[in-house]
Amino acid sequence: MKATSYFLLAGALLSLASCRTEPGKEAGAQPVAKAHPVSSSYQPARFESDDRAEKIRGLAPEFQRLIEEHAQSRHIPGIAYGVVVDGELVFSGATGLLDLETEIPAATSSGFRIASMSKSFTAMAILKLRDEGRLTLSDPAEKYVPEMAGLEYLTSDSPVITIENLLTMTAGFPEDNPWGDRQLDEPDSMLTGLMTSGVAFSNPASFEFEYSNTGFALLGHIISVVSGRPYQQYITENILKPLDMAHTYWEYDSVPPGQLAHGYRWEDEQWKPEPMLHDGSFGAMGGLITTIEDFSKYVSLHLSAWPPRSAADNGPVKRSSLREMQAPRFPRLYAGARDWKGEPCAVISGYGYGLGSTTFCNGVRLVSHGGALPGFGSNYVFFPEYGVGLMAFGNLTYTAPWPLQEFEKLLFENLALQPRSLPVSDILGERTQQVAQWVRTGDTGLENALMAENFFMDHDREHRRADIDAVLKQAGTIQSVEALKPENQLRGTFTMKAANGQVTVFFTLTPEREAKLQELEVSFQPHPGGQE
Repeated sequence: MKATSYFLLAGALLSLASCRTEPGKEAGAQPVAKAHPVSSSYQPARFESDDRAEKIRGLAPEFQRLIEEHAQSRHIPGIAYGVVVDGELVFSGATGLLDLETEIPAATSSGFRIASMSKSFTAMAILKLRDEGRLTLSDPAEKYVPEMAGLEYLTSDSPVITIENLLTMTAGFPEDNPWGDRQLDEPDSMLTGLMTSGVAFSNPASFEFEYSNTGFALLGHIISVVSGRPYQQYITENILKPLDMAHTYWEYDSVPPGQLAHGYRWEDEQWKPEPMLHDGSFGAMGGLITTIEDFSKYVSLHLSAWPPRSAADNGPVKRSSLREMQAPRFPRLYAGARDWKGEPCAVISGYGYGLGSTTFCNGVRLVSHGGALPGFGSNYVFFPEYGVGLMAFGNLTYTAPWPLQEFEKLLFENLALQPRSLPVSDILGERTQQVAQWVRTGDTGLENALMAENFFMDHDREHRRADIDAVLKQAGTIQSVEALKPENQLRGTFTMKAANGQVTVFFTLTPEREAKLQELEVSFQPHPGGQE
């Protein structure tokens, strides 16, 4: 199952992969976490001014134009797309045809096979079973797939393959595109038989990421074993139905007449139909068929995980588990990446649980997954700190369904979207005032209440004050103290405008209940050219 991640901002295509009866609680399963005391003063990150939905809705005509141009230039018969802000599909659209023979237009209600975008549903089901205490991610996979017990590992020091290895594609299985694409409709006996007969490994387990459809097919089998029902049924009942995704299907025969997208390839300057594959044991890696309208609900669920907060947590899975899915493992640095302007912009990218995560040189982070099967190409990305998600489905073999770099330019240059910012915590606000006063005056009366025990041990008072006074002498008269920019609940930076430039103050508090000052850095930046 081809699963490419089309990274915005980088201006280059960086693949996550190469082209293309309930048994009850298992022994050793982790218990469901008990409730703990929760802070009454914590404030989650928020948008300073929130007109995102209105501003993004205004981009609808430009998105439609770009999609139409992309479909024409790439010979894609039909594309459907949508943009989500928080829990709302703010606009959507389509172009081209669902079926060339009947000339049915593509629509946001059309059912497209989304291929490897299905993987995160499988991963979500595994985490739900984990959260219920019915398995652990550290469990050996052979506990649930005994046919794996006889596998011949590459080395004697290879660790046993765990469920987490399958989730993160670090089991050591080889990249299996395009072979895996053609296994979609195979029966369970083929999958277990493959394990019994033995597999060829490309790496030891837990050594390196390598994209594996086979690993996710095994996860589907594990869901079936642990839940006591077919994994398709478990995912439908525990994820799709709670999200009201009533127009999402495993089997193409289930899609209502006139709504199923037919797949094509472009060859010999003409479209040729691709055969539709039935669902089977490998469906856990890429079998779902869905609509833009339905899938927007799933994207909204992932966006709902942000920011961490103490509000009611009523989703099909916990918000913390969604954030866990989105966190990268085995990240890699792509130092040679470039942004949409062609300028250097290094990125760090890694695979989480059924999702890829990429952070760009400017700090923007996106979570994404692509999908492709013969006849189809799809992708979705969402920006957790911005509450924005994009998705597009197309019915052409292994083809990106949209011009993502152009969309990125519209969002982050034209609209200049800003992420949530973290409010200043009560203790950080109190300490900011005290630190500012002590930096300016050296007030000894503050020191017992403000300084941690290490503070003057690390750098004695005489030398600290001498260093700070030298900075203040360079700065001249302090004119104002600017608002703190918090990094988290116990760390931040503020500036003091001065006659000759700017004083920057960074500080960190201790983990004590009454957090005190453990680290302080004070520096001076003169006005450009030495003048105000």
